[in-house]
Amino acid sequence: MASTAGRPSRVAKLPPRERILDAAEELFQREGIRRVGVQAIAERAETTKMAIYRHFETKDTLVAEWLRIVAADYQAAFDRVEAEHPGRPREQILGLARFIAEGLPGISHRGCPFINSIAELPDRSHPARQVIEKHKAHQTRRLVGMCAEAGLPDPEQAAAEITFVLEGAQVSTQNRSIDQTGDRLLRIVEGIVDRHRSPLGAPRTTTG
Repeated sequence: MASTAGRPSRVAKLPPRERILDAAEELFQREGIRRVGVQAIAERAETTKMAIYRHFETKDTLVAEWLRIVAADYQAAFDRVEAEHPGRPREQILGLARFIAEGLPGISHRGCPFINSIAELPDRSHPARQVIEKHKAHQTRRLVGMCAEAGLPDPEQAAAEITFVLEGAQVSTQNRSIDQTGDRLLRIVEGIVDRHRSPLGAPRTTTG
């Protein structure tokens, strides 16, 4: 979704449904899902609770739709790196790592929306949790596919290691336990890919 810079003039031009989603995104990111009520969203969107319920049956439905939009942004990153590096799966994987690294400064202030939402929604039957789990499963499948195309002998293991690093970097940035997270993330992911490409996992050597 768009940045909140210049929000009043920008939001005034949005259709009602998008204005509600914009307000919900801002409030959920800043204050959390549980603390934000429908009335607060209505006031931020300059509309009414009745109008919100015309577009979204419940608050849970609204939360799920917001996370669907967030998930679509991540899936678009997969599409983008595939288009930018056709037939070069190693560069696609590194492009994904770069996408996460570039988003870390925002996470340091607001946190990862998926991690934050899971912490607030322990019930796995919640529609928003189902959105997150479906997104994560789809993301894993795409990453495993990239690893397979890169010729890694065990693409599932490589994808698991990369996922641990990508998600760990977001948590570490959020709690500020490690510095230079973005740079470290890129180096570690590159190391995982190259190690898996080497025979028997041996370090890759170069000649001058």
